[in-house]
Amino acid sequence: MYRDFAYVYDELMQDVDYDRWADHIEKIFNRFAVKPEKIVDLACGTGSITNRLAARGYNMTGVDISQDMLSVAREKARKSGLNVPYIHQDIRSLDLHGPLDAVVCMCDGLNYIIKKDALRQVLCKAREYLKPGGVLLFDISSYYKLSQILGNNIIVDTEGDTNLVWCNSYSDKSQILQMDLTFYVRQGDYFRRFYETHLQRAYKSKELKNLLVESGFSDIALFSDFGMEAPDNNSQRIFFYARK
Repeated sequence: MYRDFAYVYDELMQDVDYDRWADHIEKIFNRFAVKPEKIVDLACGTGSITNRLAARGYNMTGVDISQDMLSVAREKARKSGLNVPYIHQDIRSLDLHGPLDAVVCMCDGLNYIIKKDALRQVLCKAREYLKPGGVLLFDISSYYKLSQILGNNIIVDTEGDTNLVWCNSYSDKSQILQMDLTFYVRQGDYFRRFYETHLQRAYKSKELKNLLVESGFSDIALFSDFGMEAPDNNSQRIFFYARK
């Protein structure tokens, strides 16, 4: 759950190129001649991708389990003059107005679903609300990235008014990456310290393809990072496309 982190998230992620993310989503849509109108963005966070897609003319709805992240997303939409509904729900038990042309879930959203049965629930719910022929598009931080790049590593960011110490531990047995985050946020002459712990599961591509098939999806395609090539063992981000 993103709590205090929600209000400094965009500051810490200011180097992330969300326009590139939106471009890549559209590139994959175009690859399969998909022209969705009504899209739901699962685990939408602060709405950085949701709002960009809305600004490009898509009928967007954002869903997230964190009220704090949604509060930031709504304010960003308001300031941009966008009418984007943001809904507080657990994506494992969606209750939406369908049918939908597409469901997207970006920026590691499904890595946070750490149990396979729960992830199957998410996929089945997404399929339930899609039109026949509707598409699901999501990305993950790869097994390689979570287990080898981030796992058992410490990252320190001490630039600006929000500082972060990020201590990671990875378990081969559970495939779970535990991220213990310590924040130091400047408030006047002092820094306020707070903590959050986040868990992500390192899914292998084969596991996810099997879950998609079990959940009733077909025409499954995988793309490496932000290219259109198939992923390899060193790909750090993998995009999954599937059709109902």
